[in-house]
Amino acid sequence: MKFCRHLHTIDAHRFAVMKNCFKCGLYCQGLLHDLSKYSPQEFWESVKYFQGDCSPYRYEREHFGYAAGWLHHKGRNKHHWEYWYDDKPLEMPFNYFVEMICDRIGACRIYEKENYTKESALNYYLASIDRKFLHPVTAQMLEDVLRDISVRGEDAVFSDLKIKVKEWRRKKRRGSCTPTSEHLNKR
Repeated sequence: MKFCRHLHTIDAHRFAVMKNCFKCGLYCQGLLHDLSKYSPQEFWESVKYFQGDCSPYRYEREHFGYAAGWLHHKGRNKHHWEYWYDDKPLEMPFNYFVEMICDRIGACRIYEKENYTKESALNYYLASIDRKFLHPVTAQMLEDVLRDISVRGEDAVFSDLKIKVKEWRRKKRRGSCTPTSEHLNKR
């Protein structure tokens, strides 16, 4: 039973994040998002600790002090801030930052179900200790975008992010890619 419920949860999450990524112009990242969750190292650990209302990694970490599947996952998925931590936090590249936004919104939608509101991802972020470990620029941008979503809604913010992703790609092709923060500060 846990097998089917967990498989349904990760499929639903991937589909929600894929839709969000597509709205932001991250088509390839949307298609490839979280494929490592189907690997034996992550999948079976998550089935074992599946709860349905929160990440199995969170449950496992609370009970055992660490989550083996999470250690595998964060090292293979660049949209997690933990991937960008090495002795000190590094600023996330813009495309992975945007995928992280899509992921957080998708996770909140899946786990909160009918209780989801446009403030959900912001409230989750503000209650977590994540921002203490993120690069200061990434942390501030994340809070700013989540606050913007809580006011204007996902569609408006994703539309803005799509324009900024296009601009980021153009600059990257020209070799004049600037820090992530410059792409969000322009309106």
